[in-house]
Amino acid sequence: MKSYISNSENDTILIAKKLARFLHSGDTVVLSGDLGSGKTKFTQGFLSYFGLENEISSPTFTIVNEYYANDINIYHFDVYRLSSPDEFYAIGGEQYFENGICLIEWGEQIKEALPKEYLHITFNRDFEEDSKRILNFEAHGEKYKKIIEELI
Repeated sequence: MKSYISNSENDTILIAKKLARFLHSGDTVVLSGDLGSGKTKFTQGFLSYFGLENEISSPTFTIVNEYYANDINIYHFDVYRLSSPDEFYAIGGEQYFENGICLIEWGEQIKEALPKEYLHITFNRDFEEDSKRILNFEAHGEKYKKIIEELI
C-alpha cells in the first residue's frame, strides 16, 4: 500500500487525472471513505482527464452514471444504497467491468462482486487541516501494483 497526501481539492483532482492516464477499458477503481472525504472530487478530476469536467453528477440515487469519451466508457457507481452484492448482480453490474473503466464509490459493500484485480483507494480526512486528505492506494493484482509505483 502507498499513500498520497492531498493538501487541497486541486491536489485530489491532479492525482485523479494522473491515474486516468494509466487506465483502460476493463479497469476497476474502488473509492472508499467517509462522506466529504474527497471521493466525488477525485471522480471529477478523473473525468476531467477525458474532457468530461462539466458532466459529473452523483449516482447516489441512480446507482450508476455512464459517460463516454475518447472511445471509452466510464461508469461511476455509488453502491452505498445496495444492501448486498446480490443487488449489484441484479442490475447487471458485473457486465460493466469488461465494457469500460469502473469507478465504484463504497465498493467495499460489494467486495465479493468485484473483479479479481482492481485498485482500491481509501480517502481519509485530516480533522486538524480541513483541506488535507490522505489517499491510501492498495493494489489487487500485479497490473495495479505497477500503476501505483509509477503514480506515487
